[in-house]
Order: sequence, then C-alpha cells, then structure tokens
Amino acid sequence: MTVIAGLAIRAGFDGAIAKYAGDLFYTLLLYTLVIVVAPRTRPIWAAAFALGVSWLIEFAQLTGIPAELAARSTMARLVLGSTFNPPDLLCYVAGALLGWAIHTSAIRVFAR
Repeated sequence: MTVIAGLAIRAGFDGAIAKYAGDLFYTLLLYTLVIVVAPRTRPIWAAAFALGVSWLIEFAQLTGIPAELAARSTMARLVLGSTFNPPDLLCYVAGALLGWAIHTSAIRVFAR
C-alpha cells in the first residue's frame, strides 16, 4: 500500500509536491519494512531506524558515490538518489512521524 500510494502521488502530481511526497513515502516504506521484519518493534524505534537510514543515505549523497552508482543503475538511483538536498531531511522526519502516528494509532485500536 505504501509503494502504491507513493507511486500514485508521483503519477498524479509534478514538481515539488511529487518530489517531497516521494521522500516522505521513502521513509514510510522503510518504517513499514521494519515492522514487517520485526513486528514487535516499538513505534519509536521503528521511526528512529527509518529516519536514521533515510538520513544516512541522504548524507551519503555528499560523497558522490550514490551519484556514481545511480548513473550505472536505475535501481541504485531509486534507492540511493544522487544529489544531496537539505529539505529532503525534513520530509524524512515527516515520513517517520507519519509511520509512528499510524502505528501508534493501530496499536491503540487493536489493544481494545
């Protein structure tokens, strides 16, 4: 569902909306993968992990290595990106917070 929502936004919008929504959904996908692999992970730790990986990849773009890999592989471009962009860091925070909010709400609903 996360991938479908992210792709739908990218298909339906152009420019900054599509780009920054894609960043948000990137971190939300990482959050989802954490929960799939380790379902008992507390929401705060899943959010921290997803945000940390997103930021790690974004800061790695300062090295030029992701850009070099992206030039050779579409998959690398999709996963690693190519160019550091500071506003992306805030979008990753939003994605982690959204994952945390959804997960926390689901726990409360299903705990009743």
